[in-house]
Amino acid sequence: MKQDAALLIETIGNPAPGNHVAGWFESAGGKRLRYAIFKSEATTARGTVVLLQGRNECIEKYYETIEHFTRRGLWVATFDWRGQGLSERLTKNPRRGHLRRFKHLQADLSIFLETIVLPETRLPFCMVAHSMGALVALSMSPRLANRIDRMVLLAPFIELSNQKLPTSLIRALTRMFRMLGLGWLATGKDKFPRAFENNVLTSDRARFDRNIALYTQHPELRLGPPSASWVSEMLKAMSRVTRVEHLHQINVPTLLVGAGNDQIVAARAIEELGNRFRAGRAVIIDGARHELLQEADRYRIATLAAIDAFIPPDQDGEVENTPLNQTG
Repeated sequence: MKQDAALLIETIGNPAPGNHVAGWFESAGGKRLRYAIFKSEATTARGTVVLLQGRNECIEKYYETIEHFTRRGLWVATFDWRGQGLSERLTKNPRRGHLRRFKHLQADLSIFLETIVLPETRLPFCMVAHSMGALVALSMSPRLANRIDRMVLLAPFIELSNQKLPTSLIRALTRMFRMLGLGWLATGKDKFPRAFENNVLTSDRARFDRNIALYTQHPELRLGPPSASWVSEMLKAMSRVTRVEHLHQINVPTLLVGAGNDQIVAARAIEELGNRFRAGRAVIIDGARHELLQEADRYRIATLAAIDAFIPPDQDGEVENTPLNQTG
């Protein structure tokens, strides 16, 4: 483990929160991953939020969210998954969004918890995870009962919604590419930068532009389309974690937060998961798009309010399976 605070990148309008350390840790297969810990200025820390990103995201994208948690007296521990951000890439083409095995992401998280979070941060530990990160957390959650007190899964990547092809056909095609030794092939063209109009991530123009500027000025942080292998591994994980047999093994109290206008993971799928999930409850933010923490304030504030009511675990109160109407 090597620390270097200069590892964090700042852009105009997106400064790094203060009181932090950053560095590298070695994960499975010797992969070198970047991490950061952001400490609250509060005299006594209320705990630590383990913040897990989605695909094609990086630590810098979450500065605004990190500041929200540290102002509440919480520390934040986060890292870049293998193959993205400043962590070690997995193919000769650094923009290829590749993954050989889903279990490698689980190893990244497990090693991060054991070597960085446990010795370097403050109890109790809670997890806030978005999209792909939420899928990894959900997959590992039966083994997290003694390490994580509560989990919040934001727009968890549990379904491929609104695709031109049926999921069964996508599964068969990506499996075939892998059998032919072509799992590294990209599943689409790299169209960057995309226009704000008709984007499926956020309705907030300022935050959209801020993230595009980050990836434009620092292309080393960005990913292109996922590989066939990445899609295949995600589909297998989705199928496994949504089974009742898996959900019944989870004892960590969990809040599922869906976006009512999500074109990537339908809110319906998250509501249905919440109904089968003994340890979980679902909240839907009506009108919001996929990136709930990058959304317009009327959606983002509602999302943060739901999180704040749930963590840290000294907060009392139940969150019901109900939509939050924040469209006004």
